Amino acid sequence: MSQTSIVVGLVQDGVAADPPKTLAATIARIREAAERGAQVICLKELFNAPYFCKALRQEYFNFAEPIPGPTTEALRALAAELQVVLVVPIYERQAPGVYRNSAVVIDADGSTLGVYRKMHIPHDPLYEEKYYFAPGDAVSEGDGTAAGFKVWKTRYGTIGVLICWDQWYPEAARITALLGADILFYPTAIGWHPAEKAEWGAAQVDAWRTAQRAHAIANGVFVAAVNRVGFEPEPGTEGLEFFGNSFIADPYGRYVMDGGTAAEVLVATCDLGLIEGARRNWPFLRDRRVDAYGPILNRWIG
Repeated sequence: MSQTSIVVGLVQDGVAADPPKTLAATIARIREAAERGAQVICLKELFNAPYFCKALRQEYFNFAEPIPGPTTEALRALAAELQVVLVVPIYERQAPGVYRNSAVVIDADGSTLGVYRKMHIPHDPLYEEKYYFAPGDAVSEGDGTAAGFKVWKTRYGTIGVLICWDQWYPEAARITALLGADILFYPTAIGWHPAEKAEWGAAQVDAWRTAQRAHAIANGVFVAAVNRVGFEPEPGTEGLEFFGNSFIADPYGRYVMDGGTAAEVLVATCDLGLIEGARRNWPFLRDRRVDAYGPILNRWIG
């Protein structure tokens, strides 16, 4: 019999001076989440590295590692020990010269269920991600795994993973929901340009949360977004202040758990029974005009 609820943990934190210290701190927070009952635990985007995309520096490619690799192997062992599902976002070296912004899904027995590779790659001041990441492949992948948007049937429930910039795209949320996800996880690294915070900071956080809560409502799913926190400098720039505000929203867009701007471990129960009720009362999926949506495949319709 399938579970009627899932206890979700989100590790909202920053990074230490080097990846081994960050990994050790993260393992301690995963243990805390598990002790508090979390069954599925998600880490922030690029969890064990600074947000290096603030500048174009070839040496930052050295943060990448293969999958499987030292970090994923350590966390596979931890998942098996604690009997928890882990969503592990890392900088992936898929091949020489091919790097991805990825998330590994590890089941509660320590097995790797698969990898999601970020589909939408931004290019903005201090978010120079197109330099560092190839986007996820939409059609096929050379390693034989499924491409594009995915879901995984974990021990505790069916989940989908999207990463940061993906969170602004209703198409990504809709497709992942249609694949059967009960919870959409959004590991994130989003923050304020210091010069913009006073004027735009509150509006930026509100827009970020509103867009994702809308995905929960429109698709009748839970959404769990986990952001990093803290100021990260970069020579020659003003740096970025990551604003946290991680949250879990239910299929009605209500906050199940709501974080602040400091490091913390968020744990909350998601009642999966709400999905059926929301979709009966708001039958958005039933009423879709799938025969009329061809134009959405165009970049622009003028």
